[in-house]
Amino acid sequence: MTLPQTMRGMVLTGHGGLEKLEWREDLAVPNPGADEVLIRVAASSVNNTDINTRTGWYSKSVRGDTASGATQGYGAAADADGGWSGVAFSFPRIQGADCCGEIVAAGAAVPAARIGERVLVRALQSTASPGSGPATATFGSECDGAFADYALARSEDAIAVRSDLSDVELASFPCAFSTAEGMVQRGGLGAERVLITGASGGVGSAAIQLAKRRGAEVTALTSASKADELRALGADVTLDRDAPLPEHGFDIVLDLVGGPRWPDLVGGPRWPDLIDALCDGGRYVTAGAIAGPIVELDLRTLYLRDLSFFGCTHQPANVFTDLVRYIEAGEIRPTVAQTYGLADLRAAQEAFLTKSHVGKIGIRVHD
Repeated sequence: MTLPQTMRGMVLTGHGGLEKLEWREDLAVPNPGADEVLIRVAASSVNNTDINTRTGWYSKSVRGDTASGATQGYGAAADADGGWSGVAFSFPRIQGADCCGEIVAAGAAVPAARIGERVLVRALQSTASPGSGPATATFGSECDGAFADYALARSEDAIAVRSDLSDVELASFPCAFSTAEGMVQRGGLGAERVLITGASGGVGSAAIQLAKRRGAEVTALTSASKADELRALGADVTLDRDAPLPEHGFDIVLDLVGGPRWPDLVGGPRWPDLIDALCDGGRYVTAGAIAGPIVELDLRTLYLRDLSFFGCTHQPANVFTDLVRYIEAGEIRPTVAQTYGLADLRAAQEAFLTKSHVGKIGIRVHD
């Protein structure tokens, strides 16, 4: 197969608003290193992390919710540490954490037989750490991602998938579902009572399916207009976002919202309500804070009630391969609300920011 020398893609040129996304048709097609593969990208999708990185929300200078700067960014204060990993971000960058595509070239250390494989790329990747703990990089953040015709990935992070699902449907899985599966595995969820916040989003709706797969009794916090769709995904109970929560009613909370007060609520639940909703000995698991990263915790509640708190970013390698196994077995299904072409990524992000959908917004790169 003869590969082109240039490709199309959407390039992030700096922290800020949607104007920082620049459509290009003269990008160089990358060459795979020894342990890398070149993927012809078929589809991707929109994730919160794409927008949060664009705006610089990960900067410690930002203390508010993700929506407050989603269209204009957070200003120059975010430049020093606005990257996903908490350091200065490198521009230009091709984002796109989700990738479904076909391997079209391989490095010298990769078996040539891999060429032609349909693959999903691991969105959260382990990297060498200078310290003693795990280190994680995000596809489309620390390296270029899938918002282009072609993308590079380490061979070990490009996982073959055998499925009748469409490319866009498969591309809805990697980031959101692996985040949810990482939360479920780290929190040790079994056939227990679980409360899921932000349940209509990509990670939240994935968590519903993954929790039900383990026999959990699922309560989903959502708006009334989305309740029927979430019950169809497997939620046993849906609660309006401003509804009171049962005290000591859950063994585990999977929280994507955080924040001192949730957006658009008058007198609605605050973050401490989630903690009060845990039974004694319960577990609080978080991988997001769309309502804001700063909360107040009474440490006496934590230790006197024997609670456990888990932050979830690093994913052991099995999380993603387990996910691919669930896909191939038909145990989970995609939820794609809308699909846009790659050149219309700005419009796709605008639609994403309305939060009027359930599940994911897909990005079609190649037919």
